[in-house]
Amino acid sequence: MRLGIVRGHVTLNLALESLRGRTLLIVEPITHENLCAANGLGGGKALVVVDLLGAAEGQMVAFTEGREAANPFWPDAVPIDACCGLIVDSIDVRQRSSISSNTTEVRK
Repeated sequence: MRLGIVRGHVTLNLALESLRGRTLLIVEPITHENLCAANGLGGGKALVVVDLLGAAEGQMVAFTEGREAANPFWPDAVPIDACCGLIVDSIDVRQRSSISSNTTEVRK
C-alpha cells in the first residue's frame, strides 16, 4: 500500500459494465519527504484509483496497486490497477535516521 492525496475525480462517458457506477479518483502519491514535512504536497506521478469508500478531494488515502487491487471485486473481473483501501484520519511520521559510513563494525 502507498499513501496519496486525492486531487480530483474522473467522470466516464462510456464504460465497461464492470466499471459502471464506480467512483474513480485522481490520486497523487506522497513522497516520504513531503509526508514528513506535512506540507500537503504529493510529489509522485498521479494515477487513477477506484474508490469504494467515498474519499473527498484533498483527503489522504492509502491505495493498493497491481492485481491485488481487483481483489475486492472478486469473483468479477474488473480491469483496474489501483484501489483505495482506506481514508487516513491521522498519521505519525518520524524522520529516517541516517547511518554514517564510519560506524561499520567488523567481527572476526
